[in-house]
Amino acid sequence: MLTYAQTGVDDEKTARALRRIIGLAKETFEFRREKTGEPSEIGHYAALMDFGKFYIAMTTDGIGTKTLVTEAVGKFDTIGIDMIAMNVNDLLCVGAEPVALVDYLAVREPDEGMFGEIAKGLYEGARQAGIAIVGGETAVMPDLINGFDLAGTAIGTVQKGEVITGEKIKPGDAVIGIASSGIHSNGLTLARKLLIPKYGLDYDYKGRKLWEWLLEPTRIYVKAILGLIESVEVHGLAHITGGGLTNLKRLTSHGFSLEMPPIEGIFRLIYENGVPLEEMFRVFNMGVGFIAIVPQEEKGAALEVLNKHFKSFELGAVMERPWITVKNYGVRL
Repeated sequence: MLTYAQTGVDDEKTARALRRIIGLAKETFEFRREKTGEPSEIGHYAALMDFGKFYIAMTTDGIGTKTLVTEAVGKFDTIGIDMIAMNVNDLLCVGAEPVALVDYLAVREPDEGMFGEIAKGLYEGARQAGIAIVGGETAVMPDLINGFDLAGTAIGTVQKGEVITGEKIKPGDAVIGIASSGIHSNGLTLARKLLIPKYGLDYDYKGRKLWEWLLEPTRIYVKAILGLIESVEVHGLAHITGGGLTNLKRLTSHGFSLEMPPIEGIFRLIYENGVPLEEMFRVFNMGVGFIAIVPQEEKGAALEVLNKHFKSFELGAVMERPWITVKNYGVRL
């Protein structure tokens, strides 16, 4: 059996190490006192700056070790979609509409062909998200970078009184899942180290090469979620990224009773190669890339809106107890 921590990515250790950085970061809020753009304590997936009648929401993220797969197969035309998805999907979780993004590309050496392919993905991601790429930076650092890295920072806006904090979540609320497109951009270290040495990137699994499964672009949920917010009362939104279903704990101290979809595709291959079920649900999205929490009476309307964009389904309900239960797999998180 193999876990994420055994591959060198220990989420709990990372969280402990980050506490000092986060604490000092909050102390910098005083640098903006009595100035426009007061930092807000509100926010879980995105940071918010108070501009009077509205907030500016900000996120920053990259695509992690997915870059190693793109390099190995020489395919760079979709990773821009991944980077934009990781940022704009987080903005959605506070109810913000994504507006703009700046990118940062660090490389060992410039490659015009690779740059052009990355640009194609950035353009497609921006198109899907309805945002503008307003600037960026490219750094050539042969002494530091072995390969390349791609990251970005995105901003969005949300009106006062319309921020989705999770505070309204209550027992009995319906939990709705929106299908992922696959592994997205999380858990790649575990997937790579487990599967590539054994099978190779060209391994054919259910009619697709392994590298195709691993490079399937992260789904962008902007249009679906903005449509949902306009149509029904939304109590909580969660982008299911690194941490799997434990991302729901960002929103509320309440728990969840869920029934997840069948384990299929790349997740089936990973599971069959020895990753424990509980670890699967802690690391991967397991077929559910985004979750919305709405009142029971809004469930039908919410599903109708979301199914216009992506396959969506009722996962279960919010519970009083604080843990997350995946009933059909006997997992508690």
